[in-house]
Amino acid sequence: MKEPEDSDCPPSTPWLHRGYKILMGSSHGPVVLLRSPAWKPGVTEDKLPWDLQAACGPKDVRKVQRWESLSPSKNIDAIPYLTESARYECGAEKGSEVAYFDGQSALLYRFDKKSIKPIRDVISLKFKAMQSSGILLHREGQYGNHITLELIKGKLVFLLNSGNANLSPTNAPVNLTLGSLLDDQHWHSVLIERLNAEANVTVDKHAHHFHTKGGSSYLDLNFEISFGGIPTPGRSRKSFHGCLENLYYNGVDIIELVKTHKPQIRIMGNVSFSCPQPQTVPVTFLSSRSFLALPGNSGDDKVFVTFQFRTWNRAGRLLSGELRRGAESFVLFLQDGKLKLSLSQLGQSWRNVTAGAALNDGQWHSVSLSAKWSHVGVAVDDDAAIQSLVAVLIDSGDTYYFGGCPDNSSGSGCEGPLQGFQGCLRLISIGDEAVDPISVQQGALGRFRDLQIDSCGITDRCLPSYCEHGGECSQSWDTFSCDCLGTGYTGETCHSSLYEQSCEAYKHKGNPSGLYYIDADGSGPLGPFLVYCNMTADAAWTVVRHSGPDGVTVRGAAASFAYAAGAGQLRAAVGPAERCEQRLALRCGTARRPDARDGTPLSWRVGRTNETHTHREGSLPDAQKCTCGSEGNCIDSQYYCNCDAGRNEWTSDTIVLSQKEHLPVTQVVMTDTGRLHSEAAYSLGPLLCQGDKSFWNSASFNTETSYLHFPTFHGELTADVSFFFKTTVSSGVFMENLGITDFIRIELRAPTDVTFSFDVGNGPCEVTVQSPTLFNDNRWHHLRAERNVKGASLQVDQLPQKMQPAPVNGHVRLQLNSQLFIGGTATRQRGFLGCIRSLRLNGMAVDLEERATVTPGVEPGCAGHCSSYGHLCRNGGRCREKRRGIACDCAFSAYDGPFCADEISAYFETGSSMTYNFQEHHILSENSSALASSLHRDATLTREMITLSFRTTRTPSLLLYVSSFYEEYLSIILANNGSFQIRYKLDRHQDPDAFNFDFKNMADGHLHQVKISREEAVVMVEVNQSAKKQVILSSGTEFNAVKSLILGMVLEPPGADPDTRRAAARGFTGCLSAVRFGRAAPLKAALRPGGPARVTVRGHVVAASRCAAEAGSGSPARELAPWLAGGAGRSGPTDEGEPLPNADGNDSAVIGGVIAVVIFILLCITAIAVRIYQQRKLRKENESKISKKEEC
Repeated sequence: MKEPEDSDCPPSTPWLHRGYKILMGSSHGPVVLLRSPAWKPGVTEDKLPWDLQAACGPKDVRKVQRWESLSPSKNIDAIPYLTESARYECGAEKGSEVAYFDGQSALLYRFDKKSIKPIRDVISLKFKAMQSSGILLHREGQYGNHITLELIKGKLVFLLNSGNANLSPTNAPVNLTLGSLLDDQHWHSVLIERLNAEANVTVDKHAHHFHTKGGSSYLDLNFEISFGGIPTPGRSRKSFHGCLENLYYNGVDIIELVKTHKPQIRIMGNVSFSCPQPQTVPVTFLSSRSFLALPGNSGDDKVFVTFQFRTWNRAGRLLSGELRRGAESFVLFLQDGKLKLSLSQLGQSWRNVTAGAALNDGQWHSVSLSAKWSHVGVAVDDDAAIQSLVAVLIDSGDTYYFGGCPDNSSGSGCEGPLQGFQGCLRLISIGDEAVDPISVQQGALGRFRDLQIDSCGITDRCLPSYCEHGGECSQSWDTFSCDCLGTGYTGETCHSSLYEQSCEAYKHKGNPSGLYYIDADGSGPLGPFLVYCNMTADAAWTVVRHSGPDGVTVRGAAASFAYAAGAGQLRAAVGPAERCEQRLALRCGTARRPDARDGTPLSWRVGRTNETHTHREGSLPDAQKCTCGSEGNCIDSQYYCNCDAGRNEWTSDTIVLSQKEHLPVTQVVMTDTGRLHSEAAYSLGPLLCQGDKSFWNSASFNTETSYLHFPTFHGELTADVSFFFKTTVSSGVFMENLGITDFIRIELRAPTDVTFSFDVGNGPCEVTVQSPTLFNDNRWHHLRAERNVKGASLQVDQLPQKMQPAPVNGHVRLQLNSQLFIGGTATRQRGFLGCIRSLRLNGMAVDLEERATVTPGVEPGCAGHCSSYGHLCRNGGRCREKRRGIACDCAFSAYDGPFCADEISAYFETGSSMTYNFQEHHILSENSSALASSLHRDATLTREMITLSFRTTRTPSLLLYVSSFYEEYLSIILANNGSFQIRYKLDRHQDPDAFNFDFKNMADGHLHQVKISREEAVVMVEVNQSAKKQVILSSGTEFNAVKSLILGMVLEPPGADPDTRRAAARGFTGCLSAVRFGRAAPLKAALRPGGPARVTVRGHVVAASRCAAEAGSGSPARELAPWLAGGAGRSGPTDEGEPLPNADGNDSAVIGGVIAVVIFILLCITAIAVRIYQQRKLRKENESKISKKEEC
């Protein structure tokens, strides 16, 4: 056997470990036992190895013959270390009864009514099929109800039909498909057991249980049962061709009754009592290099070849040869599961004909190829195709090649990339003569390579299917694959979930609020389901909505509430949450009573597990209280709920249900509405769960000898492990579990290497992920390892996943028996120093903290998350440590939200402005000069960072203006042509530094992002995160006595240049967002409640959801419309597109509105005039005082 290339896993050699290997066989039939030099002499034919007994059954083994020693160079030369072979037949037990059915016969058993056991039925038999389809047993009733066991294309189909066409879908007929390749001419066992409505069907020790929901209708059957066929005339169902053994019906030996000619048995056709040996000899093509070369009828004027094949491969060369020696040739091959015949003639291009479809289904298919005169035909099963030839004289070649071609062979269609056939052939015939494979094996006919003669070694690798979570299994001759599309899972066996375990996990990947699928048990059996994740600054909330009514008016009936998740999924999501709640809002009419006179509750709710509770059980903070009772504000202080007060008015209550084990509510029942004048209504909110304790469940390992131990990890066929780790040491074992020889281990082997190693009986195998950066950087790293029958994989963080395929035909079961060690090993060596968090084994969370509290050297919990998750806090947000996770402090950010990533935007209408005051103005005088100097000195800047985003079509525009008490200023404007300009005046005695950045017309209606940073005289400007320019100031390096920041219109900015004054007079019309000057965020201060009272808003400035939205269809230059309607200073958003109420008031209302507008305009003019007068007076006073100082 060829060793895998570039593999750390040894080749599969189980016969070296145990001294033998079963090459092929089934529960009954020929079994080939290969023996190696490690064979123990004490094992004799009378004392067979247990593997062979397991294959046959411990009571069914008897030796048929001993084969001669086989050379590795012959038909099984692919098996290394082979010295001799023996063949055993798993035959019938002593005293067993056998009956042979020829495909046209049947048995009908009529039983006494008194012998019927209506509660329990047991049918057992063994069968060996000569054909792939046929009825094994059938029993029916008078109304079409029946029980049928039928072999269809090598699979057993068990059908249980009540005959009632009006059954609901839940009571639909039972139709089970069991087994595969059961037409392999080997013995197979069947056991059918029914007890009342429960039933089991077992095929070759594989049991299937089901519930017969049809009830007693399944028992209404006739008092007869047929075996081997349906004796009723006119039935088209195919009868069974093969042998039945040990056929029992409720303890009655049916074959014994036949042999003794009992009157209860009726025989139709020919039934004999011995099972003939199969007359066909199949041949297995083990690899794509396998070939069988057989002599043709050289010189014959026709070609006629027939055979049968079965395979799983979609492609492969079946047959090639010559139609005329040295001139014309043909190739018969499979492509995409179809049979194709390709013809080559001198002077002609290759021509193809196609027949059949889906021929790689593992079933036997009959093929015939014929050529004579000017036609070549090929037929597969019932599908035929014919290709005309240029008139030639057929002169068949000397040799036909089945499968691949010999080495260095280029003729007869052997050229090209097409691989040889892998599968089984039988009933090969060339001309009118059948080919005897035994003669080929003995060297008397033809030649071959890599064949297995006298057995078909096909294996159904999809039964049982290793594809999990509904993945669809498909296979080739050597392997299988799983199609995971639409399952929500990925990986070689659809084992790994595509989704995170909780909203908490999504949040700490930086995801915003929205709809997400969560998979609470990861790779476990529970599927993903859709929830809404509400990411807040302090927590991630999981919102599970129900499909019930929003409001229910009670009429003495129950209302049910269904959820998108099942009970198991909800339990897995609710369990690890920090807390959960569900709100029940009640509106009650007159004089409701909480309970009946005898104390019986008149209303209750049903929880997740169908338990019932009164409405006030499970509410917080006090049991038996509604929210008003807990807060002490009920309408009647004698009661803890408003609805209990008995008022002749409508009242309302809110009950917050918070006992997790009772949530969510699935049903609400109220029965107190039948009394006179008693009414009620209620609404049930969604299930809300906060956080995920398992995501932060962690342990700190403080010594190399410390560890946590848990029960044995069970992952025989599939095992996955995931966790977070952080450390400062260079190596250590994360986890280890041992068996007798098997083991599994995950360790940090070097500062940049993580290794996953295991042994399932094929020798140690390792998968290693190497990182370009250090793993021991005291940051959290996520690790996920998986092993299954296809191989092993390991991924750390976002590094490329490393995979290692499993050895072909190797051991697949991981057998462990010791305790599972976390953070160390059984030898207490190479222990791990650091933290492990969120450990999951096969999707199930492991409670590290609980075990750590009672383990020396290990502490529950692990601090320090900002080093790993601090990057989630964006736009100047600061990471704040929490016991479980982090929170982003957005106090000094222009953004908001859980990650300081939600932009704060506002729409400025024409003439509006927003002023942010850095410090209060103090009237300067000679007596207060020291105070003023102190205030001004505090506001002197040598560097600042400015960010803003805008969208407008108006020019000129003033984007931002910063003033000082000394007539110094900074202005950011859009000129008439839409160019971006900056004015810095840091010395009032000098002209401002003016910079025109020729980026493009930025008044184009699109969103533009600006970032300006100044370090003394060096100013760096970045636009739209790409274009960058640097300029140097000449007017100074200090921005003194910074006074205020203004967005929008500025009335006569003192000392400003003409361009700034023109832009200030026009102000800004459009959308501004993410405005920040140093630590000041004016939009946030104005639009978010609780901000500093430093902002003054004039005109219409309203909150907008986002400035990034397009202006609408049409030209980009289309004038921007405000996102939201509202008055000056409104900061709360309203629903976009909400219609305005109809203005249908009377004339007086219109006149009153006009008068109010006129008065408002007059007041505004007066205020503006007063403001202008104050600014001019202040400027004159400052100038006079400065001139006095200069004179002194």
